[in-house]
Amino acid sequence: MLFLSYPKCSTCQKAKKFLLNNNIDFEERHIVENNPTKEELEQFLQIGNLPIKKLFNTSGKIYKELNLKEKLPTLSKDEALELLSTNGMLVKRPLLICSDKIYVGFKENEWSELIK
Repeated sequence: MLFLSYPKCSTCQKAKKFLLNNNIDFEERHIVENNPTKEELEQFLQIGNLPIKKLFNTSGKIYKELNLKEKLPTLSKDEALELLSTNGMLVKRPLLICSDKIYVGFKENEWSELIK
């Protein structure tokens, strides 16, 4: 499993603690220092069968500064993926990518599926 996180993010810290406390093996990657590529983001969408908006950090400063609430609906999927791949702070976090599922954000009740 690939765990994409921002170490200063309290939600990411909670998610990491959950993974460690439940002895779940994962590879951690700093989402800003090693931002997901456009190709990876496309793959994440396919794995999770998600709408593109789910991958955006809609509460983030950059999202608001770029007025993406208004712009996102007018962007093509390709343009949105390109934008996401330029800055890890635009990407919703944490992300946990499994072979057949993706977890966007940390919701302990959803992540509990991993323990079973």
